[in-house]
Amino acid sequence: MLVTAGAVGTPGVLIGPLQQEFGWSTSEISSALAIRLVLFGLMGPFAAAFINRFGVRQVASAALLLIGAGILGSFAMTELWQLMLLWGVVVGFGTGLTALVLGATIATRWFATRRGLVVGLLTASTATGQLVFLPMMASLTESLGWREALTVILAMLFLAMIAVLVFMRDYPADVGLVPNGATGGLPTAPPPRQTFSAMLASPITALMEAAQTRTFWVLFGTFFICGASTNGLVQTHFISLCSDFGMAAVAAAGMLAIIGIFDIAGTIGSGWLSDRFDSRSLLFWYYGLRGLSLVYLPFTSFSYFELSIFAVFYGLDWVATVPPTIKLTIDRFGSRAPIIFGWVFAGHQLGAAFAAWGAGFTRTAYETYLPAFFIAGLLCLIGALAVVTIREPKVPEAQPQPA
Repeated sequence: MLVTAGAVGTPGVLIGPLQQEFGWSTSEISSALAIRLVLFGLMGPFAAAFINRFGVRQVASAALLLIGAGILGSFAMTELWQLMLLWGVVVGFGTGLTALVLGATIATRWFATRRGLVVGLLTASTATGQLVFLPMMASLTESLGWREALTVILAMLFLAMIAVLVFMRDYPADVGLVPNGATGGLPTAPPPRQTFSAMLASPITALMEAAQTRTFWVLFGTFFICGASTNGLVQTHFISLCSDFGMAAVAAAGMLAIIGIFDIAGTIGSGWLSDRFDSRSLLFWYYGLRGLSLVYLPFTSFSYFELSIFAVFYGLDWVATVPPTIKLTIDRFGSRAPIIFGWVFAGHQLGAAFAAWGAGFTRTAYETYLPAFFIAGLLCLIGALAVVTIREPKVPEAQPQPA
């Protein structure tokens, strides 16, 4: 998850070099990157179905191959449609197979307790991979070129594939274990695999059932806001935003790395908290504080000191929303939670795609990114209010006992 997330975050470094080499506008490049984010999200529920049908190891291996093929093919691209095909479609499909749904599946299968903490750890790896690699990628791009920088990502993908093939297993029973924290001493056999037709139908069936509940739409909508205010906006356009105010790309990528470092503490801490406190209250504070930090950013002078304050404050909340959102999904939807969370995550990536395109549009049309940051901050404040409307799960009435 960390390595594939590094591939997701790489385009934030490529906008400037692609403009210089090919003459494409920010909005044109952002459109291709928006396609990647849409597919990254829409693959989520089907990734859960693929994992149930083919297994974690096979799906993860296929994902790494797709991402590597898309990156390798981009070395020879010369036209905008090729960028859309390779970085939009191919990399979008590949990264979608190893999105947060993989973490939710692992937490559900391998852990009976402390799922919030586990999700926090896995989510931190995703967010950190998207951000911590960026200073290295920016430095290599500046000194050697963007193709040479992408070679490093290819090498990491290759090492990750070896690790997956050698060590990864599908269920605890495959290695004679029970889920961590489960009662009972004997491992249970994995459930039978679905037929191919049932695999394709299960995400649609789950969506139709979940769509009848208000909880699903609140989670979908707030995760749309989450995606719009994180990887769609900040991850994709933060380096270019700082460049508009005279900051070098390497220094701006360093700020994103600071966000990634503090995200580790914030997301793991969020997982720990979600095991102990009401997830709705946590999400209210997370969205509210994130909104305030995004509204604050345009009022700074983009000095190193002020950006450092933003990076620390915003980093603690980068994806702290994920563990309580997954926990709410598991609590409300039970065994179907991985697939339903896949649809919730699709909302996240639709929001990310909207922000990636929208920020590129404002930069091209108005020569500034700042309206996009104001809008994202206001959306977060709306999300904070929306999440408290989620109701407690209904407790089944006790059945009368026979005399």
